[in-house]
Amino acid sequence: MSSKEFLVSVASAAVLFFFSACEKTDDWIIVDDGSEEIVINTVNHEDADDYVWDVTRVVHIVLNGTSITVDSTGASVNGSVITIDSAGTYSITGSLDEGQIVVNTQDEEPVRVILAGVTIHNSTTAPVYIQSSDKTILILADGTENTVTDGSAYVFETTGEEEPNAAIYSKSDFTLYGNGSLTVTGSYADGITSKDGLIIKSGTVAVTSKDDGIRGKDYLVVRGGDITVKAGGDGFKSDNDEDPLRGYISIEAGTVNIISGGDAITAQTNAIVTGGAISITSGGGSGKTIASTLSAKGIKAITAVVLDAGTFTLNCADDALHTNGAMEINGGTYTITTADDGVHADTTLVVNGGSFTINKCYEGIESAAITINLGDIYLTSGDDGINAADGSSTEGMGGGFGGGMGGGMTAGTCTFTMNGGYISVHSGGDGIDINGSVVMTGGTLVVDGPTSNNNGALDYDGTFVISGGFLLATGSAGMAQAPGTSSSQYSILMNYQAAQAAKTLIHLQGSDGTGLFTYAPVKKYQSLAFSSPSLVKGTTYEIYSGGTISGTENDGLYLDGTYTAGTKTVNFTVSGMVTKVTGR
Repeated sequence: MSSKEFLVSVASAAVLFFFSACEKTDDWIIVDDGSEEIVINTVNHEDADDYVWDVTRVVHIVLNGTSITVDSTGASVNGSVITIDSAGTYSITGSLDEGQIVVNTQDEEPVRVILAGVTIHNSTTAPVYIQSSDKTILILADGTENTVTDGSAYVFETTGEEEPNAAIYSKSDFTLYGNGSLTVTGSYADGITSKDGLIIKSGTVAVTSKDDGIRGKDYLVVRGGDITVKAGGDGFKSDNDEDPLRGYISIEAGTVNIISGGDAITAQTNAIVTGGAISITSGGGSGKTIASTLSAKGIKAITAVVLDAGTFTLNCADDALHTNGAMEINGGTYTITTADDGVHADTTLVVNGGSFTINKCYEGIESAAITINLGDIYLTSGDDGINAADGSSTEGMGGGFGGGMGGGMTAGTCTFTMNGGYISVHSGGDGIDINGSVVMTGGTLVVDGPTSNNNGALDYDGTFVISGGFLLATGSAGMAQAPGTSSSQYSILMNYQAAQAAKTLIHLQGSDGTGLFTYAPVKKYQSLAFSSPSLVKGTTYEIYSGGTISGTENDGLYLDGTYTAGTKTVNFTVSGMVTKVTGR
């Protein structure tokens, strides 16, 4: 992201992106990232007056099983169907065994529908149908329980018609608000759908659906509430693919629990989270294998994903966090288990903060350009831990003992930049696999790499320039690499004559006994790459194997405490930018 500068804020439940060039109006932003324009909506239909009404002018409606009574004008009754045809505020109580609430008005003012203890079922169409309105606010009265259920087979007025297709269905802007509860069962297809925008302001909402759980075609904004979704298809969805200003999902606060057969949260353009607690199980979780034609990701957006804050628990059969475009993570706490990638962005990924525990994944973090500025990342991967790849460059094959690019290979153009933060990688494949070049200026990077010689703890096919930070990588010796000689910070690369047993301590100290680190790799290892500002040219150091250590441990790494010596493996003097050592 060398040409981009992210400034992320929230305005009317959307994110403002400021890059090197952008054009802004009150309603939208055009972002030019140097290669294409990205348009991000910044408005929605909410107004402060939506949640204020005159209680003396409320129209009261009573549902009586198979009949309905209304105490004033503004609504008409036809058997067990109530049609609200004027703007205003309507309070509904009671139950309908086989009925429908319809909103159909051309008035240019909102319709407020207060559910104050309502149970409504319709086996052949949407029990709640917003056919036309300026916007509709569905209010859950304090302390009330409300239930809406449909049937598994709808009957449409016109052959070939496919709408409505949700238990609560709106053709206009729709808002959920209040301190009551709403339980929705969508047995035909979706649970709650708006063909325009959908805002959940507050309330306790539980949705079970055959297909998608909650869908706002233009946008889905969650400002608060306690929301549970069990969906056979996608959980949260915004799918306007015709207007680049639309198709976004924004979560600002509240508690969200989603179990989905498909994607848990999926946005056609952008997915933005600025707060809340989000728990996701998609596609049956990380223990499931899905077909390559299916998508069961945790949080997915086509254009961009921006995560500012929140608590995330993601258990996914597909990528946990995914975008076809750019991703920026500024904070939050993430616990991830997935059968595929933990964090994936096709073009660019920037991490400016946050705490990540990726307990299981195929690959941990993947993008064409990865930048880590801050944050704590702990990941365990079946294959590569951090992978900078775009699908077009040749897989890195290392350069052997201290290498760079292998003979005759063309370096990729992908990048990994680390300016700060803490990264701990436990990888079955390459620890750091960069189809291009690496720049490290700060932070701590610890890699417990592969045991197989066809992978390496560090694997890059361009350059690796280190000017700051703490780097420690252990793994197999077959294609072991260290940072390159164009660096300004000294490194060492040591290959052992034989593999060392798992959890055997490695201790590096100066000849005066000053320790630089003690480390216990979880897996067996035969190589060690290390770089630190503490390495000084012309200074002699000693490496020990085994022994014991007292001190503060962080994922096998000790930077303090008292080391009781094991066996001296080697002593060496730093002679150049990369000092190669052979240990017994």
